[in-house]
Amino acid sequence: MKVITPAPDRTVTTPNASMESLATPSQGSTALSTWRVRMDAGQSGPVHAIDREQVWMVISGSLTVACDGRTETAAAGQAVLLPPGVLRRLGAAEGTGAVEALVAMEAGGSAVTEDGTRRSLPWAE
Repeated sequence: MKVITPAPDRTVTTPNASMESLATPSQGSTALSTWRVRMDAGQSGPVHAIDREQVWMVISGSLTVACDGRTETAAAGQAVLLPPGVLRRLGAAEGTGAVEALVAMEAGGSAVTEDGTRRSLPWAE
């Protein structure tokens, strides 16, 4: 057993959100990557696909998810299951304040942006 304490040196901040590593391979997890996302109201990430299934569990605020031709909003207490390889865009719903969510996926995933650029997910490593 291992208890992992969040640390500033394992937090990645982009212009859209902050991702705080929790249980990841670099912290001893062998199968899963988990992290906390914080995003201010009105912010959204880029359109991208992830090569792993993801589960987003909304802790506070409301998360807007555009995926596979549909747009849904998940509130605190709800979870969103995102399939692998499908373009998606996630954001903090307007007028609901910041959103905070926990994310879980199989370890080793990467993202592909609309232009085909493959990117690692440093907060999931």
